Amino acid sequence: MKMNGIDFMKYCLHPISLLLIILFIKLTAFQIIIFDNKSFFHILLVEFPLWALTVIILTMIFKKRTWLAIWTYYLFLSILFIVVLYYTRYFSTVPSYYDVKQIYQSNSVGGTVALLGTPFDYLFFLDVILIIPLIWYFSKEGRSLSFSNARGWAIGFSCFGLLMTIIAFRYPLIDVSYFAKKHGYIQSQIVQAFERSIGKALASNDDLSEQKIEELKGNSYVPFTEHASYGLARNRQVFTIQVESLQKFVINLKINNHEITPNLNALLKDSAYFNNVYQQIGAGNTSDAEWLMHTSLYPEGMDPTVNLIDGSEIPSLVRTLEKNGYGTATYHADDINYWNRDQLYPSLGFDYVYTNKEIPNVKEIGFGPADEVLFEYVESQLPKQLKKHNLMYSNIITLTNHTPFEMPKNYQTLKLPERFHDTYVGNYLQSVHYTDQQIGLFIEQLKQRGLYENSVILIYGDHSGLHGAPVTANDKKLLKSLLGHEYNMNDRFIVPVLFTAPGIFTGETNSQLGGQIDLMPTLLNLLGIEHESQMIGHNLFQYEKNLLGMRYYLPGGSFISDNAIYTAPSAKLSASIYNRKTMKQVKNVEGLQQKMNYTLMIMQHSDYIRMKETKN
Repeated sequence: MKMNGIDFMKYCLHPISLLLIILFIKLTAFQIIIFDNKSFFHILLVEFPLWALTVIILTMIFKKRTWLAIWTYYLFLSILFIVVLYYTRYFSTVPSYYDVKQIYQSNSVGGTVALLGTPFDYLFFLDVILIIPLIWYFSKEGRSLSFSNARGWAIGFSCFGLLMTIIAFRYPLIDVSYFAKKHGYIQSQIVQAFERSIGKALASNDDLSEQKIEELKGNSYVPFTEHASYGLARNRQVFTIQVESLQKFVINLKINNHEITPNLNALLKDSAYFNNVYQQIGAGNTSDAEWLMHTSLYPEGMDPTVNLIDGSEIPSLVRTLEKNGYGTATYHADDINYWNRDQLYPSLGFDYVYTNKEIPNVKEIGFGPADEVLFEYVESQLPKQLKKHNLMYSNIITLTNHTPFEMPKNYQTLKLPERFHDTYVGNYLQSVHYTDQQIGLFIEQLKQRGLYENSVILIYGDHSGLHGAPVTANDKKLLKSLLGHEYNMNDRFIVPVLFTAPGIFTGETNSQLGGQIDLMPTLLNLLGIEHESQMIGHNLFQYEKNLLGMRYYLPGGSFISDNAIYTAPSAKLSASIYNRKTMKQVKNVEGLQQKMNYTLMIMQHSDYIRMKETKN
C-alpha cells in the first residue's frame, strides 16, 4: 500500500519514531566524542541496531509502564556514556563491561572526577529531560507507545544486530577501543564476555621455551645459573618498595637547585640503577604491577588480572623465596578488598598480610594512612619477624603519592616556584617529594638496625601519575620547562628501578631496555635462587636486547623494542612508529611485522601459562 505525505508525517511523528531519532542522535554524539567516528552509515548499520532493539523490546514487554521503562533506559545510557567518557579521558582506553562493573574499586578514577569533566558532558542527559514533555504530550493525547509494526522492527534490528555481531566474532580482539570503533561497542562487549567465559583470552599453548623466548627478543640464551650476576646477593634480607605513581623523570631532577627525590638520588651510590624500564600494567593498575613483580607474567590487560584469581595457590616469587628459607610479608595501607587483594595475597602465598585493618588509620592523606605511618609499621614488625625467620622478604606498597596528589599544606615541604602552585604537576612533585622523604627515613632505620648492609632493596614505580585529562595545557608547559622537551611516552611510561645492594653495587647506571616483567628474574638471579615455573621476563643484568608488550595503556598489538615504539591503531589514532631514543616519529622500522608477531606470541604464551596456573 502506497504511503501518502500525511501518513508519512504521522509515521515520523509516532512516539517510537521520535524516540529512535533521539537515540540515534545520542549514539552519534557518543561515537564522535569517544571514537571520532563521523560515519553516518557506520553508526546506523553497526552501532544503532542493538541499542534500538532494546527500545522496541521495552515497548513490547512493559505494556502499562512503557514510558517509565523507556525513560529509565535513556537515563542508564546517559550515565553509561558519561562513565565511558571519563574513563577514556583518564586511562586513554575504552572500558570493557568488566571495567565499568568494577569501577567502584578504582580510587584513581574516583579521586579525579572533578578534573575529568566539563559542563558540556552533561548534554548527554539532555534527551532524558526532553523525553519528559514528550511523555506529557502523548499521554495527554492518549497516544500509545505500542504500534503495529513493533514485531517487524524487532526482527529487523535483531537481524542487523546479529549479522554485525557474527562479523565481529570473525576478527581478533587485540585492542578493545579499536575493536569497539570498528565493530560496535555492544559487539565488543559481547565478544569480550564470550572470550572471558570460555577462558580464551587469546592464549596460545605453542611451546615457547626460555631459550626460544630469548631468541625472539634478539638474545643468545644463557642458562640462569651461568649469569655473571647469579648469587651476588645470596642470603641477604630482601625489601621491595613499589612506589605509587613514581616516574623516572623525577630522579636527579632539580628545581631552583632543590632535588625532588634527594633520598632516592642518594641511594644511587649503592645501587644498580635501570633507567629504561617501562610500566606494563593493564586495567588492574597497581595490582597488576604487583602481579608482574611476583609472577613475571603479563597481566590480563582487558580485565584486572586479580579478578581472575580465586585464592588458589599459584607459582610466585613469594613461594620460591619461602622454599629457600625466607619469611614473607606484604604491606599496603589500603582496603584489602580493592582489586581483590584478599584473593591475590593468598594465591601468592604471603606469610603475613598487613593492610588498613592492621596499619593504624592515622595521619590520613588521600585514600589512607600516610606513607610515614606505613613505614613505621613495617619497622615495628621486622624485629618480631626476624626472631622467627633468619631471612625476610618484605613487600611494601606506598599509597600517598596517588592521584590527584593533593597534599595538606604542612606536608608540602618542596620549595617550588610560584608558577607550580595549585597545578597538577606541582601537586605531583610535592607528593613525590614527601614519599621520597619517607623512603629515606626507612633506609635510615634499616641502617640503625644493622640490616641495610646485608639487604637487597628493590625500589620501582608501579605506573605513571601524570597522564590523561588532568594534565592540562599549562601542566604540559611546566613539564616542558622541566624536561627540556615536550612530555612524551618515554617520560610517561618509564619507571625508575633501583637494585640497592651495599658492597655489591657502586652507582652504575644500566640503560638497556627492560620492563616490569623483568624485575622478578633479575632479583632471583642476584639472590642465586631458581624459580620452578617459567618466567616471561629475563635478568636485566645479563641480556641487552628486549621486546616488550603493553596492554591497555597502549593499543593492543603495540610493542617496545630496543630502537622503536610501535603503537597499533586505536579508536582515534592510526598506527605510529617512534624512534625510542629520540621519540621522533619515523615511517618504518626494520622487521616491524616480525616484531609485532613475536610480541603477540610471547604475550599469548604468557596468557597460556597464567590460565594454566590460576586454574590448577
